[in-house]
Amino acid sequence: MNSNYHAIYAVVRSIPSGRVSSYGRVALLAGLPGQARMVGYALHALRRNDQPDVPWWRVVNRNGFISNAYEADLQRSLLEAEGVVVGDDHRIDLTRFLWEA
Repeated sequence: MNSNYHAIYAVVRSIPSGRVSSYGRVALLAGLPGQARMVGYALHALRRNDQPDVPWWRVVNRNGFISNAYEADLQRSLLEAEGVVVGDDHRIDLTRFLWEA
Protein backbone atom coordinates (compact mmCIF):
# COMPACT_ATOMS: atom_id res chain seq x y z
CA MET A 1 0.00 0.00 0.00
CA ASN A 2 1.13 3.53 -0.78
CA SER A 3 2.92 5.20 2.18
CA ASN A 4 0.92 8.37 1.52
CA TYR A 5 -2.24 6.37 2.07
CA HIS A 6 -0.89 5.17 5.43
CA ALA A 7 -0.35 8.82 6.46
CA ILE A 8 -3.86 9.74 5.32
CA TYR A 9 -5.42 6.82 7.19
CA ALA A 10 -3.54 7.78 10.36
CA VAL A 11 -5.03 11.28 10.22
CA VAL A 12 -8.53 10.02 9.48
CA ARG A 13 -8.28 7.60 12.41
CA SER A 14 -7.61 10.56 14.70
CA ILE A 15 -10.82 12.42 13.78
CA PRO A 16 -13.00 11.96 16.84
CA SER A 17 -16.51 10.61 16.75
CA GLY A 18 -19.05 13.39 16.22
CA ARG A 19 -16.61 15.55 14.24
CA VAL A 20 -15.68 15.91 10.58
CA SER A 21 -12.72 17.16 8.61
CA SER A 22 -12.22 18.17 5.00
CA TYR A 23 -10.23 16.33 2.37
CA GLY A 24 -7.82 19.25 2.15
CA ARG A 25 -7.30 19.45 5.91
CA VAL A 26 -6.62 15.71 6.08
CA ALA A 27 -4.08 16.09 3.28
CA LEU A 28 -2.36 18.97 5.09
CA LEU A 29 -2.18 17.06 8.37
CA ALA A 30 -0.83 14.01 6.54
CA GLY A 31 2.01 16.13 5.17
CA LEU A 32 0.50 16.28 1.71
CA PRO A 33 -0.59 19.90 1.24
CA GLY A 34 -2.66 20.49 -1.88
CA GLN A 35 -3.44 16.79 -2.26
CA ALA A 36 -7.11 16.71 -1.29
CA ARG A 37 -7.88 14.58 -4.32
CA MET A 38 -5.37 11.98 -3.13
CA VAL A 39 -7.30 11.77 0.15
CA GLY A 40 -10.42 10.98 -1.86
CA TYR A 41 -8.56 8.28 -3.77
CA ALA A 42 -7.19 6.82 -0.54
CA LEU A 43 -10.62 6.69 1.07
CA HIS A 44 -12.11 5.17 -2.06
CA ALA A 45 -9.38 2.50 -1.98
CA LEU A 46 -10.69 1.36 1.40
CA ARG A 47 -13.30 -0.63 -0.52
CA ARG A 48 -10.54 -2.87 -1.79
CA ASN A 49 -8.59 -2.94 1.48
CA ASP A 50 -9.78 -4.35 4.75
CA GLN A 51 -9.29 -1.30 6.98
CA PRO A 52 -12.48 -1.15 9.04
CA ASP A 53 -10.79 1.06 11.64
CA VAL A 54 -10.57 4.04 9.26
CA PRO A 55 -13.69 6.21 9.79
CA TRP A 56 -13.87 7.44 6.18
CA TRP A 57 -17.37 8.84 6.74
CA ARG A 58 -15.92 11.67 8.85
CA VAL A 59 -14.33 13.32 5.79
CA VAL A 60 -16.42 15.81 3.81
CA ASN A 61 -15.64 18.52 1.28
CA ARG A 62 -14.41 21.98 2.27
CA ASN A 63 -17.95 23.37 2.25
CA GLY A 64 -19.26 20.65 4.55
CA PHE A 65 -21.03 18.61 1.89
CA ILE A 66 -20.94 14.83 1.60
CA SER A 67 -19.08 14.21 -1.65
CA ASN A 68 -19.29 10.44 -1.68
CA ALA A 69 -21.68 9.80 -4.55
CA TYR A 70 -21.43 6.02 -4.09
CA GLU A 71 -22.36 5.83 -0.43
CA ALA A 72 -23.90 9.19 0.48
CA ASP A 73 -26.80 7.62 2.36
CA LEU A 74 -24.49 5.30 4.30
CA GLN A 75 -22.15 8.19 5.13
CA ARG A 76 -25.08 10.29 6.28
CA SER A 77 -26.41 7.55 8.55
CA LEU A 78 -22.97 6.88 10.06
CA LEU A 79 -22.48 10.59 10.79
CA GLU A 80 -25.95 10.95 12.27
CA ALA A 81 -25.33 7.93 14.48
CA GLU A 82 -22.40 9.89 15.95
CA GLY A 83 -24.56 12.95 16.57
CA VAL A 84 -23.53 14.95 13.50
CA VAL A 85 -26.49 16.84 12.06
CA VAL A 86 -26.68 16.45 8.28
CA GLY A 87 -29.04 18.74 6.38
CA ASP A 88 -31.46 17.65 3.68
CA ASP A 89 -28.90 18.89 1.17
CA HIS A 90 -26.24 16.57 2.69
CA ARG A 91 -24.42 19.50 4.28
CA ILE A 92 -22.82 19.60 7.72
CA ASP A 93 -22.43 22.82 9.69
CA LEU A 94 -18.66 23.12 9.91
CA THR A 95 -18.82 25.86 12.53
CA ARG A 96 -20.37 23.24 14.80
CA PHE A 97 -18.83 19.91 13.76
CA LEU A 98 -15.40 20.68 12.25
CA TRP A 99 -12.54 18.92 14.01
CA GLU A 100 -9.78 21.32 14.98
CA ALA A 101 -6.61 19.25 15.10
